[in-house]
Amino acid sequence: MSEQVSAWAEQIRSAAQSGSPLCIEGGGSKRFYGREAQGEVLNVAGHAGVVSYEPTELVVTVRGGTPLSELEAVLAEQGQFLAFEPPRFGSGATVAGCVATGLSGPRRATAGAVRDFMLGVKILDGRGEILSFGGQVMKNVAGYDVSRLIAGSLGTLGVILEASIKVLPRPVAEETLRFALTEVDAISRVNDWGAQPLPLSASAWADGVLTLRLSGAGAAVQAACARLGGERVDAPTAAVLWDGLREQQADFFAATTDVPLWRLSLPSSASPLKLAGAQLIEWGGAQRWLVSDADGERIRERAAALGGHATLFRGGDRTAEVFTPLPAPLLTIHRRLKAAFDPAGILNPGRLYQGL
Repeated sequence: MSEQVSAWAEQIRSAAQSGSPLCIEGGGSKRFYGREAQGEVLNVAGHAGVVSYEPTELVVTVRGGTPLSELEAVLAEQGQFLAFEPPRFGSGATVAGCVATGLSGPRRATAGAVRDFMLGVKILDGRGEILSFGGQVMKNVAGYDVSRLIAGSLGTLGVILEASIKVLPRPVAEETLRFALTEVDAISRVNDWGAQPLPLSASAWADGVLTLRLSGAGAAVQAACARLGGERVDAPTAAVLWDGLREQQADFFAATTDVPLWRLSLPSSASPLKLAGAQLIEWGGAQRWLVSDADGERIRERAAALGGHATLFRGGDRTAEVFTPLPAPLLTIHRRLKAAFDPAGILNPGRLYQGL
């Protein structure tokens, strides 16, 4: 245990003894996400560096405080990347923040989510003890897959000291196409195309325009372009477009400064939302962003009616429930997990749900 980690462990043990809450934070790029943070800040950004990287094995083990941009630069040197395209939302974004929030970018619908790429994790729990789970290969799990459980837990179960993550080679070729389509037609098209052997890697619809990204072998991408038609977007423009979507720097998200931004997870073929506010559709229809000051209960009712749920992603009242309230059995499981990893309830209390 390093001197730095030892100091954190002592701070956690002291906080547990006094019942004082701790707010775990790295680069602070995603402090807007989840319910309002409480307690003394436990800054973990300094615990950085690549522990091991085996390009031929497609796995990297990295300390939690490592800047996400630095990790991506190391992978890029070997022609590899984090296929789930995690958003940074700022230059200070860390690997631990990426895992703790569980957020993925435009490629998530075809490549998978953060949790799908988690192979192992080392955490500092609410007792100040170091726990290790998983390993550096896919078939290493017996019992609970805690490595995946940590993804999206928002620091409520422990401080992420290290993470072993599966990486993938970058696609050889990519093309971006645009189509003028209504919302209904766009949802129908992307679902039809998604059922076909096409190298789709991302989609986005807003203001009557559907944008598709095709990634893979050069011949496959070119054949798909010829088959689908549409207007080709030049590479520099496409790069700005997809990066702007990933980092929420596109014009659509500029409207969220004063108005709440909602993230709805729905079946990809679900009908239009029919809610007031601007909308952007990703992931083949499965993720729908809504900029709206409509009543939150109304938004969640509509999401549930369509077979999904809604999250207050940014803005609005963060002292209330940000995520869709859990059914009683699931809430009981969450409480038992919290008690097992953080008996005193001091690590990011209430960040996911009130009382956790």
